Amino acid sequence: MFQTAGAKLAYEVVGDEADPLFVQTHGLTSSAWREHRAGLDVTGGLGGFRVLRYDSRGHGSSTGRAVPEDYLWSQLAEDLLALLDAVAPGEQVHTGGPSMGAATQICAALLDPTRFASLSLLVPPTAWSTRRAQTDQYLRSAELVENEGIGAFVRMGEAILPPPALADRPRERVPVVSQELLPSILRGASMTDLPPPEKFAQLEVPLQILAWTNDRAHPVSTAEELHRLHRNSQLSIAETPEDLATWPTQVARFVERHRR
Repeated sequence: MFQTAGAKLAYEVVGDEADPLFVQTHGLTSSAWREHRAGLDVTGGLGGFRVLRYDSRGHGSSTGRAVPEDYLWSQLAEDLLALLDAVAPGEQVHTGGPSMGAATQICAALLDPTRFASLSLLVPPTAWSTRRAQTDQYLRSAELVENEGIGAFVRMGEAILPPPALADRPRERVPVVSQELLPSILRGASMTDLPPPEKFAQLEVPLQILAWTNDRAHPVSTAEELHRLHRNSQLSIAETPEDLATWPTQVARFVERHRR
Protein backbone atom coordinates (compact mmCIF):
# COMPACT_ATOMS: atom_id res chain seq x y z
CA MET A 1 0.00 0.00 0.00
CA PHE A 2 1.16 3.52 -0.78
CA GLN A 3 0.13 6.36 1.53
CA THR A 4 -0.98 9.51 -0.25
CA ALA A 5 -2.97 12.50 1.02
CA GLY A 6 -6.20 11.08 2.49
CA ALA A 7 -5.87 7.56 1.06
CA LYS A 8 -3.82 4.40 0.83
CA LEU A 9 -3.39 3.09 -2.72
CA ALA A 10 -3.22 -0.64 -3.38
CA TYR A 11 -0.80 -1.48 -6.19
CA GLU A 12 1.39 -4.16 -7.69
CA VAL A 13 4.37 -4.13 -10.04
CA VAL A 14 5.24 -7.16 -12.15
CA GLY A 15 8.19 -7.65 -14.49
CA ASP A 16 11.92 -7.09 -14.68
CA GLU A 17 13.27 -4.00 -12.92
CA ALA A 18 15.47 -3.24 -15.92
CA ASP A 19 12.48 -2.89 -18.26
CA PRO A 20 10.56 0.36 -18.86
CA LEU A 21 7.32 0.81 -16.91
CA PHE A 22 3.77 0.72 -18.27
CA VAL A 23 1.02 1.95 -15.92
CA GLN A 24 -2.49 0.47 -16.27
CA THR A 25 -5.29 2.72 -14.97
CA HIS A 26 -9.01 1.98 -14.56
CA GLY A 27 -12.44 3.58 -14.81
CA LEU A 28 -14.95 5.03 -12.34
CA THR A 29 -16.30 2.50 -9.77
CA SER A 30 -13.98 -0.16 -11.21
CA SER A 31 -10.56 -1.51 -10.18
CA ALA A 32 -7.39 -2.93 -11.65
CA TRP A 33 -8.59 -6.55 -11.56
CA ARG A 34 -12.01 -5.74 -12.99
CA GLU A 35 -10.58 -3.97 -16.03
CA HIS A 36 -8.87 -7.22 -16.94
CA ARG A 37 -12.24 -9.03 -16.98
CA ALA A 38 -13.80 -6.20 -19.02
CA GLY A 39 -11.12 -6.36 -21.70
CA LEU A 40 -9.76 -2.92 -20.81
CA ASP A 41 -6.45 -4.05 -19.34
CA VAL A 42 -4.32 -3.61 -22.45
CA THR A 43 -1.07 -5.00 -21.06
CA GLY A 44 -1.49 -8.47 -22.61
CA GLY A 45 0.41 -7.63 -25.77
CA LEU A 46 3.36 -5.93 -24.10
CA GLY A 47 6.82 -7.47 -24.29
CA GLY A 48 9.86 -6.26 -22.39
CA PHE A 49 7.90 -3.98 -20.05
CA ARG A 50 7.15 -4.18 -16.37
CA VAL A 51 3.58 -3.27 -15.44
CA LEU A 52 2.20 -1.18 -12.57
CA ARG A 53 -1.47 -1.72 -11.73
CA TYR A 54 -3.16 0.20 -8.95
CA ASP A 55 -6.60 0.99 -7.57
CA SER A 56 -7.49 4.68 -7.48
CA ARG A 57 -8.46 6.13 -4.12
CA GLY A 58 -11.78 4.82 -2.85
CA HIS A 59 -11.79 1.98 -5.43
CA GLY A 60 -10.99 -1.70 -5.14
CA SER A 61 -8.55 -2.37 -2.31
CA SER A 62 -7.53 1.28 -1.89
CA THR A 63 -8.93 3.42 0.91
CA GLY A 64 -10.55 6.84 0.66
CA ARG A 65 -12.60 9.48 2.42
CA ALA A 66 -16.19 10.58 1.96
CA VAL A 67 -15.00 13.89 0.50
CA PRO A 68 -16.14 14.62 -3.09
CA GLU A 69 -13.14 16.84 -3.83
CA ASP A 70 -10.86 13.84 -3.25
CA TYR A 71 -12.15 12.30 -6.48
CA LEU A 72 -11.54 15.15 -8.89
CA TRP A 73 -9.42 14.08 -11.85
CA SER A 74 -6.79 16.64 -10.83
CA GLN A 75 -6.48 14.93 -7.42
CA LEU A 76 -6.28 11.47 -9.01
CA ALA A 77 -3.50 12.82 -11.24
CA GLU A 78 -1.56 13.99 -8.20
CA ASP A 79 -2.01 10.52 -6.67
CA LEU A 80 -0.56 8.93 -9.81
CA LEU A 81 2.45 11.24 -9.84
CA ALA A 82 3.11 10.62 -6.15
CA LEU A 83 2.89 6.85 -6.69
CA LEU A 84 5.32 7.10 -9.60
CA ASP A 85 7.76 9.06 -7.43
CA ALA A 86 7.72 6.14 -4.99
CA VAL A 87 7.69 3.22 -7.44
CA ALA A 88 9.67 4.59 -10.38
CA PRO A 89 11.55 7.70 -9.23
CA GLY A 90 12.93 9.69 -12.14
CA GLU A 91 11.66 7.26 -14.78
CA GLN A 92 9.70 8.21 -17.85
CA VAL A 93 6.71 5.87 -18.11
CA HIS A 94 3.98 4.77 -20.51
CA THR A 95 0.36 4.73 -19.37
CA GLY A 96 -2.93 3.30 -20.57
CA GLY A 97 -6.47 2.90 -19.32
CA PRO A 98 -10.13 3.80 -19.75
CA SER A 99 -12.50 6.63 -18.86
CA MET A 100 -11.57 8.08 -15.46
CA GLY A 101 -8.15 6.51 -15.94
CA ALA A 102 -7.78 8.24 -19.30
CA ALA A 103 -8.69 11.58 -17.73
CA THR A 104 -6.20 10.92 -14.92
CA GLN A 105 -3.45 10.36 -17.49
CA ILE A 106 -4.23 13.63 -19.28
CA CYS A 107 -4.24 15.66 -16.07
CA ALA A 108 -1.03 14.04 -14.81
CA ALA A 109 0.77 14.58 -18.11
CA LEU A 110 -0.20 18.25 -18.11
CA LEU A 111 1.12 18.60 -14.54
CA ASP A 112 4.44 16.89 -15.37
CA PRO A 113 4.87 16.04 -19.07
CA THR A 114 8.48 14.94 -18.60
CA ARG A 115 7.30 11.85 -16.68
CA PHE A 116 5.43 10.34 -19.63
CA ALA A 117 6.75 8.70 -22.81
CA SER A 118 3.27 7.96 -24.18
CA LEU A 119 -0.40 7.96 -23.21
CA SER A 120 -2.96 5.38 -24.40
CA LEU A 121 -6.41 6.82 -23.73
CA LEU A 122 -9.18 4.23 -23.83
CA VAL A 123 -12.81 5.37 -24.18
CA PRO A 124 -12.27 8.97 -23.01
CA PRO A 125 -15.23 10.18 -20.93
CA THR A 126 -17.58 13.06 -21.53
CA ALA A 127 -15.74 16.38 -21.50
CA TRP A 128 -16.41 20.05 -22.11
CA SER A 129 -19.70 20.43 -24.04
CA THR A 130 -20.96 16.90 -23.24
CA ARG A 131 -20.02 16.94 -19.55
CA ARG A 132 -23.10 18.73 -18.21
CA ALA A 133 -25.59 15.95 -18.96
CA GLN A 134 -23.27 13.36 -17.40
CA THR A 135 -22.80 15.62 -14.37
CA ASP A 136 -26.55 15.62 -13.75
CA GLN A 137 -26.62 11.82 -14.02
CA TYR A 138 -23.86 11.48 -11.41
CA LEU A 139 -25.74 13.73 -8.98
CA ARG A 140 -28.97 11.78 -9.42
CA SER A 141 -27.06 8.54 -8.90
CA ALA A 142 -25.46 9.83 -5.70
CA GLU A 143 -28.89 10.68 -4.30
CA LEU A 144 -30.23 7.28 -5.38
CA VAL A 145 -27.48 5.47 -3.46
CA GLU A 146 -28.08 7.57 -0.35
CA ASN A 147 -31.86 7.12 -0.45
CA GLU A 148 -32.26 3.56 -1.74
CA GLY A 149 -28.88 1.89 -1.42
CA ILE A 150 -26.28 0.53 -3.80
CA GLY A 151 -28.68 -2.15 -5.09
CA ALA A 152 -30.88 0.49 -6.69
CA PHE A 153 -27.83 1.94 -8.40
CA VAL A 154 -26.91 -1.49 -9.78
CA ARG A 155 -30.45 -2.09 -11.07
CA MET A 156 -30.43 1.26 -12.84
CA GLY A 157 -27.17 0.32 -14.57
CA GLU A 158 -28.56 -3.02 -15.67
CA ALA A 159 -31.20 -1.22 -17.73
CA ILE A 160 -28.51 0.41 -19.91
CA LEU A 161 -27.42 -1.55 -22.95
CA PRO A 162 -23.63 -1.99 -23.26
CA PRO A 163 -21.73 -0.67 -26.28
CA PRO A 164 -21.62 -3.14 -29.21
CA ALA A 165 -17.89 -3.69 -28.64
CA LEU A 166 -18.71 -5.22 -25.22
CA ALA A 167 -21.42 -7.56 -26.50
CA ASP A 168 -19.47 -10.70 -25.60
CA ARG A 169 -18.10 -9.47 -22.25
CA PRO A 170 -19.59 -10.25 -18.81
CA ARG A 171 -21.65 -7.36 -17.47
CA GLU A 172 -20.10 -6.18 -14.20
CA ARG A 173 -22.51 -3.65 -12.72
CA VAL A 174 -21.72 -3.86 -8.99
CA PRO A 175 -19.32 -1.01 -8.13
CA VAL A 176 -15.95 -2.00 -6.66
CA VAL A 177 -16.41 0.71 -4.04
CA SER A 178 -18.23 0.81 -0.71
CA GLN A 179 -21.75 2.15 -0.30
CA GLU A 180 -20.33 4.64 2.18
CA LEU A 181 -17.94 6.17 -0.35
CA LEU A 182 -19.95 5.81 -3.57
CA PRO A 183 -22.03 9.02 -3.21
CA SER A 184 -18.88 11.10 -2.65
CA ILE A 185 -17.11 9.42 -5.56
CA LEU A 186 -20.06 10.18 -7.84
CA ARG A 187 -20.29 13.78 -6.64
CA GLY A 188 -16.57 14.18 -7.22
CA ALA A 189 -17.06 12.91 -10.77
CA SER A 190 -19.83 15.49 -11.23
CA MET A 191 -17.47 18.29 -10.19
CA THR A 192 -14.59 17.49 -12.53
CA ASP A 193 -13.74 17.97 -16.21
CA LEU A 194 -10.74 17.88 -18.49
CA PRO A 195 -8.50 20.96 -18.59
CA PRO A 196 -9.59 23.56 -21.19
CA PRO A 197 -9.06 22.53 -24.83
CA GLU A 198 -6.43 25.22 -25.38
CA LYS A 199 -4.39 23.82 -22.48
CA PHE A 200 -4.78 20.23 -23.63
CA ALA A 201 -3.58 21.27 -27.09
CA GLN A 202 -0.23 22.25 -25.55
CA LEU A 203 0.45 18.64 -24.50
CA GLU A 204 3.32 17.18 -26.51
CA VAL A 205 3.39 13.62 -25.14
CA PRO A 206 2.60 11.09 -27.94
CA LEU A 207 -1.04 10.10 -27.70
CA GLN A 208 -3.08 7.09 -28.75
CA ILE A 209 -6.87 7.26 -28.49
CA LEU A 210 -9.03 4.13 -28.58
CA ALA A 211 -12.80 4.68 -28.51
CA TRP A 212 -15.94 2.64 -29.11
CA THR A 213 -19.37 3.50 -30.49
CA ASN A 214 -22.82 3.92 -28.87
CA ASP A 215 -21.81 4.89 -25.33
CA ARG A 216 -23.28 8.11 -23.97
CA ALA A 217 -20.83 8.21 -21.06
CA HIS A 218 -17.86 7.80 -23.42
CA PRO A 219 -18.91 9.48 -26.66
CA VAL A 220 -16.83 9.21 -29.81
CA SER A 221 -17.04 13.00 -29.98
CA THR A 222 -14.62 13.33 -27.04
CA ALA A 223 -12.11 11.03 -28.71
CA GLU A 224 -12.42 12.89 -32.00
CA GLU A 225 -11.96 16.29 -30.34
CA LEU A 226 -8.87 15.12 -28.43
CA HIS A 227 -7.46 13.78 -31.69
CA ARG A 228 -8.20 17.05 -33.48
CA LEU A 229 -6.52 19.11 -30.75
CA HIS A 230 -3.39 16.98 -30.40
CA ARG A 231 -0.95 17.15 -33.29
CA ASN A 232 0.86 13.92 -32.34
CA SER A 233 -2.06 11.55 -31.82
CA GLN A 234 -3.69 8.59 -33.50
CA LEU A 235 -7.33 7.48 -33.23
CA SER A 236 -9.01 4.09 -33.61
CA ILE A 237 -12.70 3.36 -33.07
CA ALA A 238 -14.07 -0.10 -32.18
CA GLU A 239 -17.54 -1.14 -33.31
CA THR A 240 -17.42 -4.89 -32.56
CA PRO A 241 -15.92 -7.27 -29.98
CA GLU A 242 -13.40 -8.27 -32.63
CA ASP A 243 -12.28 -4.65 -32.90
CA LEU A 244 -11.96 -4.44 -29.11
CA ALA A 245 -9.82 -7.59 -29.06
CA THR A 246 -7.17 -5.77 -31.13
CA TRP A 247 -6.58 -3.07 -28.51
CA PRO A 248 -3.78 -4.81 -26.57
CA THR A 249 -1.88 -5.32 -29.82
CA GLN A 250 -2.46 -1.72 -30.89
CA VAL A 251 -1.22 -0.44 -27.53
CA ALA A 252 1.84 -2.72 -27.64
CA ARG A 253 2.80 -1.43 -31.10
CA PHE A 254 2.26 2.17 -30.06
CA VAL A 255 4.34 2.06 -26.88
CA GLU A 256 7.09 0.12 -28.64
CA ARG A 257 7.40 2.94 -31.17
CA HIS A 258 7.85 5.41 -28.31
CA ARG A 259 10.01 3.23 -26.12
CA ARG A 260 13.08 4.98 -24.75
